[in-house]
Amino acid sequence: MPSDIKPSDIFECTQCGECCKGYGGTYVTEKDIAAISEYLHTDPARFLKECCQMSGRKPVLAEGENGYCVFWQDKRCGIHPVKPKMCRAWPFIQSVLTDISNWRIMAASCPGIRTDVSDDDIRECVREVRKTLI
Repeated sequence: MPSDIKPSDIFECTQCGECCKGYGGTYVTEKDIAAISEYLHTDPARFLKECCQMSGRKPVLAEGENGYCVFWQDKRCGIHPVKPKMCRAWPFIQSVLTDISNWRIMAASCPGIRTDVSDDDIRECVREVRKTLI
């Protein structure tokens, strides 16, 4: 019997910034680059040069001296309206579908993640959110 658990039942962002901390490899897609560049009133090449690092052949958001994403400022995301797809997906990420224990690992540093729900409910919520991000 399907559960009535919704994604908002198992995750509520507390805006603590823990997911913005450390070099987590937040990849930016071409669509992300265009949206963020426009939001910042800069061109994509300048955005890539000043705000990203390369991880292999893919650009990722750079880490600032404080250990957080370069856009984490004054305890808030400076590009929240156009944040990358990876950030919008958090914590409903592919690795949870690959290994459900990743949900509980992430919960150890994210106060907004609930773990008192079944693995099946978590998987279904992750799938539901991921469908909306395509």
